[in-house]
Amino acid sequence: MELSAENEMVAVPPGRVTLSDRRTQRSWPVELAPYRLAAYPVTQGRYAEVTGLRPGTAKGDRVPVEGVSWLDAVAFCNALSRQEGHTPAYGLEGIDGLGGLGGLEPARPEAVVWDTTADGYRLPTEAEWEHACRAGTEGARYGQLDDIAWHRGNSQESIHDVGGKEPNPWGLYDMLGNVWEWCWDVYDAEVYGTYRVLRGGGWFDEPWSCRASVRRRSHPTFRIDDVGFRVARSVRA
Repeated sequence: MELSAENEMVAVPPGRVTLSDRRTQRSWPVELAPYRLAAYPVTQGRYAEVTGLRPGTAKGDRVPVEGVSWLDAVAFCNALSRQEGHTPAYGLEGIDGLGGLGGLEPARPEAVVWDTTADGYRLPTEAEWEHACRAGTEGARYGQLDDIAWHRGNSQESIHDVGGKEPNPWGLYDMLGNVWEWCWDVYDAEVYGTYRVLRGGGWFDEPWSCRASVRRRSHPTFRIDDVGFRVARSVRA
């Protein structure tokens, strides 16, 4: 696989997905407009191209970048948008414009705002992530687990290069397993405050965690060795 292929964006059709919250036993449908989602998680090579940094412990241009916080991922999205001449999607509440989100660490995560009119790169919403993961399928997974995902049973407890397993029907790779992926959404503000949603399961997880509906949470400043992300873009009329 050429490194350039890792930048591929897949057109995701509109649709409807039902999300659920285990604590409150509540379910709710979400209608989705079309959008674009990266075919692969952001890799170490891509992250280094954009930021000059190689965080985490895994090495190699084609392994998913890990050890990145939600704030790191948001900053990457803005940096990539600027490099490609798009309007950055994220800014800080109370600051005019959306171009100056370079040093995010001192900021309160809840101060990060999403300009939904921007054409730049962003994190997918939780509903967008699940809709894309399922790719029109209705089961817990879009294929046989060992064929589509690196998990604790087959990973030798190690991260792997992206694209090493079969894609889902829409051409998206590693949606399950390898690394968990940050989403835009707050997990449960009433109980967990600013904690954000993670989806997909990782290389150290048991098979039950690698399902389209499974949710995990983490603080937006935490950097964890099985957590990465992939980028999305809105489709403008």
